[in-house]
Amino acid sequence: MGESDGIVIVGAGLAGGKAAEALREQGYSGPLTLVGGERHRPYERPPLSKGYLAREQPLEKAFVHPAGWYAEHEVDLRTGVRVTGIDRVAGRVRLADGTELAYRKLLLATGSTPRLLPLPGMDAPNVHTLRTVEDSDVLAEAFSRIGRLLIVGAGWIGLEVAAAARKAGVEVSIVEAAELPLLRVLGPELAAVFADLHRANGVELRLGARLAGVEVAEGQATGLRMADGELVTGDAVLVAVGAAPNVELAVEAGLAVDDGVLVDAGLVSSDPDILACGDIANVESPFYGGRIRVEHWATALKQPAVAARSMLGGSAAEPRAGYDELPYFFTDQYDLGMEFLGYTGAGYDQVVVRGDLERREFVACWLDGGRVVAGMNVNVWDVTDPIKQLIRSRRQVDVDRLANPEVPLDAV
Repeated sequence: MGESDGIVIVGAGLAGGKAAEALREQGYSGPLTLVGGERHRPYERPPLSKGYLAREQPLEKAFVHPAGWYAEHEVDLRTGVRVTGIDRVAGRVRLADGTELAYRKLLLATGSTPRLLPLPGMDAPNVHTLRTVEDSDVLAEAFSRIGRLLIVGAGWIGLEVAAAARKAGVEVSIVEAAELPLLRVLGPELAAVFADLHRANGVELRLGARLAGVEVAEGQATGLRMADGELVTGDAVLVAVGAAPNVELAVEAGLAVDDGVLVDAGLVSSDPDILACGDIANVESPFYGGRIRVEHWATALKQPAVAARSMLGGSAAEPRAGYDELPYFFTDQYDLGMEFLGYTGAGYDQVVVRGDLERREFVACWLDGGRVVAGMNVNVWDVTDPIKQLIRSRRQVDVDRLANPEVPLDAV
C-alpha cells in the first residue's frame, strides 16, 4: 500500500482521536496521519469548563488515549502543526511547516473557534475565551487572584465557568442579551431553573442587557460598558457567546459549506474523498429529515465511527451506515447535574415536567403535537434510554401519565 493510499485526519481533538481509533478498530491497517494545531494529543473539552477548571480533575483524565497509544497503533500523530491548504486534484494537504501529505481519504475534524463581539476593548489581555487547555489554565489561575469575573453570555460555557468561579470564591456578574439564560435552547419554562440556580449561588444576572464594549484602563479590562452608559466593574472578562465552525480549509478547497461543511448521513462532503465530523459537520439527518449541526461532546464522540465506515466502504459484516444519533448534552453546575436529549430547534408547543422544579429534581419533556421531541433529566438518573425511546417512537403520549412520576417513562 503506497503513500497515496493513506488516510489523513485534520484536527486532533476528540473527533480526530476517535476517528483514528475507529479506523483501526474497523480493520484499516494502512498509513494513518493525525494532524492537530494544538501541542497536546487529543483530549476531551468538557472538563475545561467543569472538573479540570475547578481543579477537581487532573488533565490526564481528559486525554482520549494514553500517550503511547498512537505509536502502538501506528498512527502518525503530528501536534502543533497547522494545515494550510488542500489540493483536491492531487489528493494532498499542505502543512505550515512546508511538508505535504498525500491522502486517499481525508477527514476534516477541525472543530470550532469561540466568537468575539465586534466591540471596543475585546482585545484586552484579560478578556478571555475558553476552548483550549491553556485557556482553562489561564482562567483557573485568574480565579486565585481576582475579585470579580464578568461573563458575557449565559450559555452552557458561561454558566459552567460561573459555577467554577463561585466555587473558587470569585464574585460573578453575567451579562446576557436574552431575557433568561439558555433561552434559545430550553425555552422560558426551563431556562428559569438555571436563572434561579445561579442567583441562589450568588451570581448577578443582568438579563436583556445590551453591551457597548469593554472598558479598558492602563491596557487591562476593568469593566463592561452597557449601552445605557452604565459600567459594570470587574477584574477579568470571559466572552462566551458561542463558537464558529472552522470551515476555512473547506471553503478554500471549494467544498459545499453552509453553516458548516455540508455532508450526507455518511458524513461525506461534496467531494467523495473528503469527509467531515464533529463541530463542523452539517449533517443530513435520517431521523430529522433535514440538516442539523450539533457542537456537543457526544457528536465528536460518536460521529467518527460512521466516518470511518464511510471511508472504508463498509462490508457485508459492517455495512456503511448513516449518522442517526439524537443530539445529547450534559452539564454540571453547583449541585445540579443534567442530561439533555433531542432537538427543540424545529419547534414545540408544550413542556411537561414530572418531579419537583423547586428542588431541581425532575424530568422535563418538550412536545410537538403530543409527540416528545426532547427530554431533560435534572438530578434524576438512568432515564436517558426511555427518553430516547419516546423521542424515536414519534408516538403521541398521554400527557397526564407523562407528568406523573409514579408512571414509568416507558409506559406513558
